[in-house]
Amino acid sequence: MKINDVLRGKGNQVVTISPEATVTELLSLLAEHNIGAVVVSPDGSSVAGIVSERDIVRLWNGTPDAGEVRVSSIMTSEVATCSPDEHIDDLMRLMTDRRIRHVPVVVDGALSGLVSIGDVVKSRIGELEFEREQLSNYITR
Repeated sequence: MKINDVLRGKGNQVVTISPEATVTELLSLLAEHNIGAVVVSPDGSSVAGIVSERDIVRLWNGTPDAGEVRVSSIMTSEVATCSPDEHIDDLMRLMTDRRIRHVPVVVDGALSGLVSIGDVVKSRIGELEFEREQLSNYITR
């Protein structure tokens, strides 16, 4: 299964935030969309970074006025990305090796989707259920 197959099932809408936004604005966006990470983009297309709940927790631990801190100062700027043509197994390996839960999908330098570990698990469960069904049908014939 390819990453493009996952995006076809979930859609390619990606929530982004400006690097100049505050952590308070970031918290509102995460809550509004019920998500755990946001791609940081100055224009909604390029990837400048990614910021997650983990980044906020690290900041909040002892930082006065943490809500007024700019997203650019807590984001991860070296973002692991993938292309829609990559195999899902390679993405699982990347997520495991780098201990990350969200990977932006990029085509020709432009953001075209976001895949989470939940999306990967859901697709893998779907594959396993299909295989089980096929084996069951084969055995009962």
